[in-house]
Amino acid sequence: MLSPRSHGAGGVSAMAIRRRTLLKGMLGAGALAGVPALSGCGDGSGGGGGGGDGGLVTFGSNWSDEVPKKGIQAMMDAYGKGKVSINTVEHNSFQENINNYLQGGPDDVFGWFAGNRMQFFAEQGLAGDISDVWSDIGGGFSDAMKQQSTGKDGKQYFVPIYYYPWALFYRKSVWRERGYEQPTTLDQFTRLAGQMRTDGLVPIAFGDSDGWPAMGTFDYLNMRINGYDFHLRLMAGEQAWNSPEVKTVFDTWRGLLPLHQPDALGRTWQEAAQSLLRKESGMYLLGMFVGQQFPEGPERDDLDFFPFPEVDPAIGTDAVEAPIDGVMMAPRPRNETGARDLLRFIGSPEAEDAYLEVDPNNIGAHDDADTSGYNALQKKGEELVSQAKSISQFLDRDTRPDFASTVMIPSLQQFIREPNDIDGLTKSIEDQKNSIFGG
Repeated sequence: MLSPRSHGAGGVSAMAIRRRTLLKGMLGAGALAGVPALSGCGDGSGGGGGGGDGGLVTFGSNWSDEVPKKGIQAMMDAYGKGKVSINTVEHNSFQENINNYLQGGPDDVFGWFAGNRMQFFAEQGLAGDISDVWSDIGGGFSDAMKQQSTGKDGKQYFVPIYYYPWALFYRKSVWRERGYEQPTTLDQFTRLAGQMRTDGLVPIAFGDSDGWPAMGTFDYLNMRINGYDFHLRLMAGEQAWNSPEVKTVFDTWRGLLPLHQPDALGRTWQEAAQSLLRKESGMYLLGMFVGQQFPEGPERDDLDFFPFPEVDPAIGTDAVEAPIDGVMMAPRPRNETGARDLLRFIGSPEAEDAYLEVDPNNIGAHDDADTSGYNALQKKGEELVSQAKSISQFLDRDTRPDFASTVMIPSLQQFIREPNDIDGLTKSIEDQKNSIFGG
C-alpha cells in the first residue's frame, strides 16, 4: 500500500517532537469476558507450532480482517520469519473469549487494548509485567502512551502499536457532485443529512451487529452535550445513568436515528462501510480503520472526514475519540525470553513502519515512526488528535469491561430497537451499574 519507508540518522523529526505531546489527554480501555475458544497454538501464518520450542514465540492475534492481518504478518516477518507463530482469531470472538483464554493457556504475546482494558487483566494477574521492556523502549513513547501502558500498580503491561481517531467519513467525489459542505454544528449536520435523504442517499451508514460500533455515537454525543469530564465520570460509575444529562443524550440520539441506515443490528461495520464505498451512504461515524474497506488507489484517496459537530457552543468540539491498540504478554509465557525480545521489537519504529506500510489506516504510536509516507487521511487524523484538548479511548475501553459487555452492549442495541422508552432504559442501566460498581 505505502512504499517502503526508512529512517534518517538525524534524530527525531519535528513531527515526532510534536507527537510527544499530542496525546496528553488519552485515557483508558475496557475488556470482555467469554467462553473458552482461543488457544495458544499457531495457525501456520507465522511459521511453526506452539510453545517455546526452538525459540519460537506464539502470538495471539485479534487482527483478523484481511488488511490488518497482513499488517501483523509484515511486522512479524520484519522481526524474523519463522521466529513467531501467529494464532489469528476473529476479532469479536477474541474479545468475547479473552477472559477464559487468559486463564487457560494463552499465547506468549497477544493483541489487546490500552488503558483500563489492559489494567483490568493486569490487576487479576492475567498479564505479564514488562517494565523491563519499557526500560529499553520507553524513550520512544510519549508520557501519555506510557501512562496508557501502565497498570494501577505502576508497572507496565502493554506495548502500543498505533492509534486511530473516530470521525465522520465521507467520499469527496459524492460531496463535490452534490455540493455538500462540512457541517460544524449539529443543526447543520441534521440539515445536511436531510438533504442527503432527499437526494436519494442514506445519510448515515450504520451497522451494530457486533455491539460496539454504536458506542462511538453515544460517546461523541455525551462529550458534546455534557462535556469530557462528565463523560469520564459516567464511565467510572460516578454519575447516574438515569440523570437528566444522560437522558438528553439518548433523546438527541433518538432524533438522529431516522437518518441512520435502518436494520443496523443485522449489519456489520464492514457491511456499513461498503454502502459508503458504493456511494449509497453520505457519511459514516467510525474509526479511521474504515479505510480498510476501500481499495488502495482512487477509491481510498476519495475518502475524507470531518470532526463530530458541535452541540453546545459552551462545550465545543475539543474532545476526540482515539483508541490505542497494541500487545501484552502472558503472565507465564512458555518462551519468556523470546516474548520479551519480541515485545522490544514491537516497541520500535521499525515494527510500526512494517505494519503501517501494509495498513495505512492508523497512526503510529512511536514518536519516531516514519511519517514521511503518511497518506492524506493519516496526516489529517494526526492533526485532529494533536489539536484535541481531551482524548477518550472508547466506551468499552473507558469503563469496566463487565459493565461494557453485559450492560452497555445489550442496552444500546435495545435503544436502537426501541428508542422511545428512554426512562426505562436509563433506569435499567443505572440499576445494573450500581450492582456492578457497588454504587
